Amino acid sequence: MSMFRRQGDRYVAIFAVDEVRVLRKVASEVVGLLTDGFDHDDPVVGRLFPEVYPDDAAGSAEFRRYTEGDLKTAKIDQAGAILAALPDGDSGGDVRLDAEAAEAWLRALNDARLAMGVRLEIKDGTDLGEELDDAVAEDPTSSRVFQLSVYAYLGYLQESLLNALID
Repeated sequence: MSMFRRQGDRYVAIFAVDEVRVLRKVASEVVGLLTDGFDHDDPVVGRLFPEVYPDDAAGSAEFRRYTEGDLKTAKIDQAGAILAALPDGDSGGDVRLDAEAAEAWLRALNDARLAMGVRLEIKDGTDLGEELDDAVAEDPTSSRVFQLSVYAYLGYLQESLLNALID
């Protein structure tokens, strides 16, 4: 598994082909969710764009009217930062991020994890290792095992980038 390291003013990781594929797919799905599939009734959209005033629907709608477009654009751009930095084609390789791109990656990884967490029904306090063990015991070839593994990988990658940023 790749891990980010600081090299001068850059944050560098070497990604295997499968890691590039997963990151490309995850970032593309976030972009798709925020463009083609944007639906306020979708729980994932609700998680990525939480109500600012939970007890005031009119106030939340008014706030959303003024801020949602810019926030959505920022989230799309952040996912795009992942896509732009990944090696071209179907290969692995180095990713080198400046501080601005690293911050965009952190936010995009967070958005992807929030989206996956909603779809996987992961709650606060969920023991991810236990959840994965249970899924493997039930059916090691299930899509849930893969999705939980991707969710864990994104968390690992996010943590390694955050640690590189604060070193």
